[in-house]
Amino acid sequence: MKNFRILCACLVCLSGSLAAQTNAEETPYSVNEGTMIGFGGYNIKNSYLSFGDDIKYTGKGVHVLNERMRMIHPRVSSQQMFHVDLSLCKNPAATISAMSGIVDYSHGYHYRFEPVPGLKLLAGTSLRGMLGIVYNTQTGNNPTAINADIDLNLSVAGIYTLRLRNYPLTLRYQVEAPLVGVLFSPNYGQSYYEIFGLGNMSDVIKCSSLHNKQALRNYLTVDFPVWTFTVRTGYLNNLYYTHVNKINVHHVSHSFTIGLVKEFIAFRGKQLKKKHLYQSAYY
Repeated sequence: MKNFRILCACLVCLSGSLAAQTNAEETPYSVNEGTMIGFGGYNIKNSYLSFGDDIKYTGKGVHVLNERMRMIHPRVSSQQMFHVDLSLCKNPAATISAMSGIVDYSHGYHYRFEPVPGLKLLAGTSLRGMLGIVYNTQTGNNPTAINADIDLNLSVAGIYTLRLRNYPLTLRYQVEAPLVGVLFSPNYGQSYYEIFGLGNMSDVIKCSSLHNKQALRNYLTVDFPVWTFTVRTGYLNNLYYTHVNKINVHHVSHSFTIGLVKEFIAFRGKQLKKKHLYQSAYY
């Protein structure tokens, strides 16, 4: 009887250990999704549109950014960003307007380090595609300019969660810069009819790197709870310069952003209520 009791106790302990291990292994990875809207100041220049090399158009703009981040491995996370950017700028004399629209999408992966509790350091790469259009209201032969490129980006970020009197704040700073890619640019004075109508595609697709393109995205955010919601607010700075086929393109923006964040399981499509039942890539 005594041996039987010992055997039963061992089985109970073993089953408990296996159940705990199974629950840890089955704890799902959640998706952290934030949708932001931003407003700010813009500064653009495009010598293809006869802006002049020294004339910069300034104005206001609005953008929408959707971001998703999730763990795919205990040390690796994925990140997707979809960004739509619209602006209206004028020349220094306020006599000519230029309207700009940009759509870009990036998908990347980061390796993660956690040197101290609450701090996550991320380093990795992303593939980014961009299509931009600038329209100059001044009458001319070429009132529209098209910018398109695909880049391999370097990306680093830091995410830190702290508490102020038990009130949680999550701070994030991320910076991305293109390393190498390809871009589309007409030759100086060449019309789009020559390119797409007559098929003169010579020298309009160029390799890009630091010698002819410099770009940077700075992203600083703070997450904090408000009632049952999580609010994300921050600052987004985009810098974009190209010098290709004797055409200079300059696009700079500084924006204040605000939006909402949610955590959910992707295949279930449900927002999570109990945060201890999932593994977040962000918090």
